[in-house]
Amino acid sequence: MPALAPLEARLADLAARADSPGQIQALLTPNHTQEVTLIVASVYVLVIAILWHIPILSWILYPFKLLTVGFHEMSHAFAGLMTCAKIYSIELDPDEGGATQMSGGISWITLPAGYLGSSFIGACLITCGFDILASKIACLVLAVFFLFTLWWARRNWLSWLLILLMSGLIVLFWLVKNSVALRYFVLFIGVMSCMYVLWDVIDDTIARKVNTSDASQFAHVCGCCPSQVWGFFWLLIAAAFFAAAIIVGIIAFKQDDVAQQAAARTFLPSPFQ
Repeated sequence: MPALAPLEARLADLAARADSPGQIQALLTPNHTQEVTLIVASVYVLVIAILWHIPILSWILYPFKLLTVGFHEMSHAFAGLMTCAKIYSIELDPDEGGATQMSGGISWITLPAGYLGSSFIGACLITCGFDILASKIACLVLAVFFLFTLWWARRNWLSWLLILLMSGLIVLFWLVKNSVALRYFVLFIGVMSCMYVLWDVIDDTIARKVNTSDASQFAHVCGCCPSQVWGFFWLLIAAAFFAAAIIVGIIAFKQDDVAQQAAARTFLPSPFQ
C-alpha cells in the first residue's frame, strides 16, 4: 500500500544500519522525541499505580480496566480459534471480570493465552506509541479486534458500551492535530494493558491463590507445578514483553515529531488538517 511506504522505508533503513556494535548502540540510544515518550510512559505507570489503589479515583481507570479484560478474553478466544475450539461467547462483567465460553481447543494453549496475549497486545501498543503512523495502523488492527469482540459478545451490553467509548476516543484523537494525541492514547492503552496483566497475575497467583484463575486451571491441567509457579513464570514473560516493547520502540522509530506528523499525513489524514 503506497500510504505505508514511509514506515516500510524506515524499517528498511533500520535493517541496513544495524550491522556494527557502534551502530547498534546508536540505535538503542533514545533521541529527544523518544525521551519525551519514555517520560510520558513513566508518568503513565506512576499515575496508574496511584489511581489503582484510591477507591474513588480508581473509577477514572475503570473503562480502561475493562478494555484490558477485553484483551484478555479476546486472547483466549483467538487461541481457541487457532486450536480448533468453538467460541460461544465473550462476557465482560461490571466487577472487572470476564469469561470466554468455548468448547474444544487445547487447554495448555488457551489458558495462558489470556495473560500472555493481553500483555503481548499491550507491548505492541507501547511500541506503536512511539510513532504516529504506527499508532494509526495499530488502531485499525484494534478495530478488527473490536469487531470480533462485538460478534462474540453481542448479547453483553457492557462490551458494546466499552467499545463504542474506545472507538469514539480513537476517532477523536485521530482528528486532533495530525493525530499526535492518538500516539499518546495508544501508548496509554499499551501501558495500562501491561500494568493490568502484571498486577492481575501477582494478585491471583503469587499474593493469593484463586482457584478459578487461569493459572490454577493450568496447574490442574498440567499437574506438575502449583499455580504460583506458573503465575511467576507468566509474570516474567509479561515483564519481558514490556521491556522488549520499549527497546523495539526506541530502535524502530527514530523520527522526531515534525517528521512523524509529515509521514502520518500520508495515511488517512484528518479532514480538519
